[in-house]
Amino acid sequence: MFRRREELVCQQIVELVTNYLEGALPGPERRGFEAHISGCEHCTEYLEQMRMTILLSGRLRTSDLTPAMRQEFSALYSSWRAEGR
Repeated sequence: MFRRREELVCQQIVELVTNYLEGALPGPERRGFEAHISGCEHCTEYLEQMRMTILLSGRLRTSDLTPAMRQEFSALYSSWRAEGR
């Protein structure tokens, strides 16, 4: 039963990571997030992976992408926009 509870908390952390990195979590949620991160190696690793993804993707230039990659990203963006985001 404890394992099930832990997974739910980790799932919530995954859902909050973007807001955390953007500094958009209110104080109580931020403190809860940081308390969980301090004791969960898997969520800590996920947070670091997200930080690295943001860092590396910020360095990409259009010329770094193959035509197929540009087409795939355009299709993903179009699909995302069509969903009303």
